[in-house]
Amino acid sequence: MPYGPTPETSTAAPSPTAPRIVPPSRRPRTTPGRSPGRPARAARALRYASPALLAYAAVRLFGTLAFAVWAHRERWGVWHFLAESWDCDWYLKIADNGYAHTLGTQIDANNLAFFPLYPLLIRAGGVIAPEPRGAVGLAIAVSCSFLAAWGIFAVGDRLYGRRTGVLLAALWGSLPVALVQWMGYTESLFTALTAWALYAVLTDRWIWAGTLAALAGLTRPTGVALAAAVSLTALLALRRRWQGDGRFCVRTLLGALLAPLGWLSYVGWVGFRLGRWDGYFAVQKLWRNEWDGGVGTLHTMYELLATQRPQLFLTMVTATLLASAALFVLSVGDRQPLPLLIFTGLLLLIVLGSKGVYFPRARFLLPAFPLLLPLAAALARARTHVAVTVMVAAAVTSAAFGGHMLLAWLGPP
Repeated sequence: MPYGPTPETSTAAPSPTAPRIVPPSRRPRTTPGRSPGRPARAARALRYASPALLAYAAVRLFGTLAFAVWAHRERWGVWHFLAESWDCDWYLKIADNGYAHTLGTQIDANNLAFFPLYPLLIRAGGVIAPEPRGAVGLAIAVSCSFLAAWGIFAVGDRLYGRRTGVLLAALWGSLPVALVQWMGYTESLFTALTAWALYAVLTDRWIWAGTLAALAGLTRPTGVALAAAVSLTALLALRRRWQGDGRFCVRTLLGALLAPLGWLSYVGWVGFRLGRWDGYFAVQKLWRNEWDGGVGTLHTMYELLATQRPQLFLTMVTATLLASAALFVLSVGDRQPLPLLIFTGLLLLIVLGSKGVYFPRARFLLPAFPLLLPLAAALARARTHVAVTVMVAAAVTSAAFGGHMLLAWLGPP
């Protein structure tokens, strides 16, 4: 069954903030007596989501153009930053030359830390457009950002209605580090897979949910959070159904089993390649990424806020981490569906609990779009001029931080 009561079956007054399943009358419907094909249904769904995609495109175009103007005045090359800098270069080199064969001892140098789906897509795209590879990677990232915005809208629309879905997609495009969504990074691909996997769970499409979660597990190490969300929710659904009518659903079980396969396959392959069972974790240790339960994060925050005059970018990262934790508490209070809470909770646990490098953690949380649901739902209930004012302010702030991130911080985003 869908998560949460429908208006037709609910017997209690709904909470003003709790998620609800929007009735079918609020979604695009087919013509009675006709069964349109899959392309027609996809086109209808795309038209229905078009306000969200246009809103997302508007905020991202504004942010990217602002960055381009700033970069031009500073005499920096826009193309290099968006397509070939930092992690972009790592993925391009993996697409060209493959992975390392040994562990080595050099810090921040082993490319086995980077998961394989994105460079595989770059290599496949290079068959169509061989040069430059950076253009292929950037095209994949931008295309996936729109798929992500569409999936984010679909989740918001299902739980709170179309207006909330539109605002949710626009808010995701207005995050402080949202410029990364249109760079040769994996955040857009991972968020697209995450959003549609969570939507598949909400609509009981378990094979799709498991498959998308497996692909996400081949994209980023935090794919383990999505795999856990899909698998645990599927197993709970199996248990409820067995206790309810004694029936067993093979598709639900398959979804649960598929979800972790991507992450487990890559971690296992790295161990086999290096000849040690903990090969992947040894690689992460060379990148100084170890989990310590959050001690390192709290220590860094204390040093930044109490004993130093922190750089603006690090202040923004700290504010993002604190705001994300607060939004998770609000999400729990709003009784979001379990798969969303498991995913965001585990993602926060991984990001906040690491003692690794501090500066990219706002970027690591980009896929945690369900944390924005309380804000999107509140804006959807607000007057139009209030919602517009907030969104314009968010877009301007995102553009300012995006430019600062690449042109003033001068380190990896």
